[in-house]
Amino acid sequence: MPPPRRTLLTSLLRLRAYSSVASHYPPPTTPPPRRHQFVADPSAAASTSTSRGGIGIGGGGGGGGNPLDPTQLLRDDPVAITASLWVSSFRAGPAAGPAPPLAPFLSRLELWVLAYQKAYADETGSYLPRSSIPASTLASLLALRNAVLDSRFRFGNRLTPFLQSPRASNAPDPATLSKRKLRALLTTPGPPPFQDRVVQELLLLLLEPVYEARFSQKSFAFRPGRSPHAAIRTIRRSFAPYLWYIKGDLSPLLHSPDPALVVGALIRDVRDKKVVDLIRSALLTPVVTARPGDDAAAKKKTKRKYQKKKVLQEGEPKPDPYWLQTFFGFAPEEAQTQPDWGYCGVLSPLLANVCLDELDKWMEEKIKEFYKPSKSDVVGGEDGVEQGNTSWPEFVPTSGPDKTRKVDYIRYGGHFLIGVRGPRADAAVLRKQLVEFCDQRFRIKLDNESLPIEHITKGIMFLDHVLCRRVVYPTLRYTATGGKIISEKGVGTLLSVTASLKQCIKQFRKLEFLKGDREPDPQPCFRMFHATQAHTNSQMNKLLLTMAEWYRYTDNRKKVVNFCSYIIRGSLAKLYAAKYKLRSRAKVYKIASRNLSRPLKDKKGQSPEYHNLLRMGLVDSIDGLQYTRMSMVPDPDYTPLPSGWRPDHEKILLEYIKLTDQQTLEEQQSCIREEGLITPQDYISMLVWGYKKNAVLLPSSKDTVVQVSTEDLGSDTDTDELDEKDLGNEGRQGFPKVAEMS
Repeated sequence: MPPPRRTLLTSLLRLRAYSSVASHYPPPTTPPPRRHQFVADPSAAASTSTSRGGIGIGGGGGGGGNPLDPTQLLRDDPVAITASLWVSSFRAGPAAGPAPPLAPFLSRLELWVLAYQKAYADETGSYLPRSSIPASTLASLLALRNAVLDSRFRFGNRLTPFLQSPRASNAPDPATLSKRKLRALLTTPGPPPFQDRVVQELLLLLLEPVYEARFSQKSFAFRPGRSPHAAIRTIRRSFAPYLWYIKGDLSPLLHSPDPALVVGALIRDVRDKKVVDLIRSALLTPVVTARPGDDAAAKKKTKRKYQKKKVLQEGEPKPDPYWLQTFFGFAPEEAQTQPDWGYCGVLSPLLANVCLDELDKWMEEKIKEFYKPSKSDVVGGEDGVEQGNTSWPEFVPTSGPDKTRKVDYIRYGGHFLIGVRGPRADAAVLRKQLVEFCDQRFRIKLDNESLPIEHITKGIMFLDHVLCRRVVYPTLRYTATGGKIISEKGVGTLLSVTASLKQCIKQFRKLEFLKGDREPDPQPCFRMFHATQAHTNSQMNKLLLTMAEWYRYTDNRKKVVNFCSYIIRGSLAKLYAAKYKLRSRAKVYKIASRNLSRPLKDKKGQSPEYHNLLRMGLVDSIDGLQYTRMSMVPDPDYTPLPSGWRPDHEKILLEYIKLTDQQTLEEQQSCIREEGLITPQDYISMLVWGYKKNAVLLPSSKDTVVQVSTEDLGSDTDTDELDEKDLGNEGRQGFPKVAEMS
């Protein structure tokens, strides 16, 4: 069935808008290439080159000017260059061969400037516009680029820096240091040089689009748009019919990788020697670490009973606020392991996914191998499409002797979860094959204890959420032969995703917010002792709002968020009791009310004048704590995740690629002709042409123009017939249809 008219017209309008952005121009003539100048392939330039600032990489991004003058090398938009790399990678698809050479991108000074801006923002906490970069910094970036292209760059080199950190612009020259200071510079552990981070950011700009188009849809960590919420919603959507679960941990690979394994996984898709050599150097360069006794001595020396306020240096970014640091303490076990491999820096998570992508591809083959459909089962038929209730996607009937056997898989970082629908023997066979694969490919020894097979009725913990099954008995109504309506009881399972209250108590105890297990007792939050009541309440409200968002897709959202509010409210009440010498929480609640919104200083909350002053706006109000009652907590979000879900940026990329495809355009035009429609652009052209022609046919005399009315023009059949013949639209049936739509 052809697509509806409105969808076709909308797609054509978008295509016309995209065509103005991606219009092609003939490549300008360029002088002979100079050293480190990127020269695009003429055939590739014809398809990818664009005008200045457009999407494309060809056409003189680094040539035409003086190679020693950085300002003359900055011609194209770096965002457009990276966008062209994203588009070309997704257009090739995941089944494409090795990626095109990436070394030409290393010579683009525009990308080096973009990498410097990202590293500058991480270093100082503020964004630096391109126009504000000093000329000396551009010259240093050019020297760093040339050193990388000439293979003179070394990671961890502190003696010959090509680029200084913006926070250490007045650092002394290493050539002028004494032997003692030079030895201390080389042996003292510290953050990597700033120039290393710029190179890491540049490699991330080049490698991320290449691998994002090739990664499996089953991985949800260290990737843009694939958050833990997306993983939880995918589990709720796809893991409802599974009975047996296998949960594994490959975190040792994230802690201590094998450089040969990482490089071997990298060169499957990236064959560029320059890029591979840079990553190999980052993995093999030893990192300066502290000696075993240095940390204990430094900790003992700096230990104080009361911490002094830290004075930030000039240009040093502010630390995270207290509420954000507290929320980071609630990170699940699967998200706490962040790979950091030598001098790879921000490249480490991407390289970890490159290695573990082999497991994802292997599991996708096993999913096809273990799939055995059954015609009598609603979970998957011969076409493999689930036939469950679309309005209630996690409901799966369990009745029927014959069941469809299938396997599903999801990975978050180094942790993965496998669901098996069928007998336990299938799960045991899959576990045995998985142990052999991890031993041969990753050199990680796994056994039955590290890969337990658990039934859904026991509860499966993943991302601090418990997956369990509830058996429901809905009433099924259907129409039998003869029109008789039959009602009978059915049996089904409902996948329940709940937040672990035990894990929540454990995290609060680790952050010293409470003590005890069976009867948790809140403890005062002394880190906020010197803050005002309004500031303390606002900080904790931000924490509660973030907690409510974190538990958004859990069935017990109201219960767990209300429990968090109870712990934080009790902690603040004990803090205020100690700060204002009120001796008990009851007195604090009596003065400040249940949500601690009234001022406790000098007991102003009890004075009758305070309410009058607050009503007149003469005193500042204090925000009370939120979610003090369970009815105030938002309801869980049960919005089903659509099948074939992709992040927003991938949807935009795929839609853009589809609209720029010539075959898609031809299909839409043929569909328009079959429906007898015309495009809005052609319709407007016809109206304009008809107006011009009618104006010529009218008499030139002013008196005649006044006498001729619009009704006479509309009833002139000869003119209308002439219009159709002149426009060449005798065979079009869509003109009146478009007129009706307008």
